[in-house]
Amino acid sequence: MAESDKLARLKVGIVFGGSSEEHAVSVKSAQEVARNLDTEKYQPFFVGITKDGAWRLCDGPGQDWENGDCRPVVLSPDRSVHGLLVLEQGQYRSVRLDVVLPVLHGTLGEDGATQGLLELSGIPYVGCDVQSSALCMDKSLAYVVARSAGIATPDFWTVTGDETIDPGRLTYPVFVKPARSGSSFGVSKVCRPEDLATAVESARRYDTKVLIEAAVVGSEVGCAILGNDPDLIVGEVDRIALSHGFFRIHQEEQPENGSENSTPVVPADIPTEKRSLVQETAKAVYRALGCRGLSRVDMFLKEDGEVVLNEVNTLPGMTSYSRYPRMMAAAGLPLSEVIDRTLSLALTGKLR
Repeated sequence: MAESDKLARLKVGIVFGGSSEEHAVSVKSAQEVARNLDTEKYQPFFVGITKDGAWRLCDGPGQDWENGDCRPVVLSPDRSVHGLLVLEQGQYRSVRLDVVLPVLHGTLGEDGATQGLLELSGIPYVGCDVQSSALCMDKSLAYVVARSAGIATPDFWTVTGDETIDPGRLTYPVFVKPARSGSSFGVSKVCRPEDLATAVESARRYDTKVLIEAAVVGSEVGCAILGNDPDLIVGEVDRIALSHGFFRIHQEEQPENGSENSTPVVPADIPTEKRSLVQETAKAVYRALGCRGLSRVDMFLKEDGEVVLNEVNTLPGMTSYSRYPRMMAAAGLPLSEVIDRTLSLALTGKLR
């Protein structure tokens, strides 16, 4: 590559890691992004966030990235800097960025916090804005908005602070989960009233706001979406085939080798008309919640054909085993193309 071509490359800040329980998954997502980024077009700057919340500019998202050549770095909220401040030999130097690709999952990554910092910095970024990130992260609020748009959701109750709920008022089974979490940590299926209090306390380890949902009988399906309304690309629908229990995300010791109770089927083995209904419902959810860039919409498909919202993941996993890239690949868009299009969207607001 000629030196002039190198200088012409867009400078992309790739932020990964983070302080949430999904730190390890974020690192794996960043590794996959690094493998699929077109370095002829983009010059990556890898910013890893440790579990303690320290920001480090590093050579890449390798498994042992924190022990490599890392330098303290911050994202400047001063729009005149438009990028990073890197501490080297006791002095800060600035690195101007054209765009940021957050590869973060969970709390402080996809709940609007990082997005707010990026808004202050004035740097274009991939994915949903502050409002839609925060809205989708809080499942109870997402349900309220979705219902107002005519989209079916589970019946639900919220428990905040030291509040309690009468177990006798519920019909079992129910699912108890942290209201604002992007994984299945702290999620319990409760089949007896006497087990409800323990499940609520388990969820409270991850969030002060707890969501109790009536169980929905149906297939778990998902749909990957890319774009800004009205120009949306919809991936293939997938179905989670369960052998027992319920679908747990990011809790397997070696997820690359598969789950002990679930297998994603892509494309989903459902009739064509139901596949189209799932896709149309996913687009309706995406629009109602104000999503942009990309998101994965998870739903239930009931036997009577009704599609019920489960949750929206605004920064879905990008690992080799993640659902979003698999659904897009099945629709003809490999991860390299997904990355390229999301960066183009962040910079121009349009799909190329």
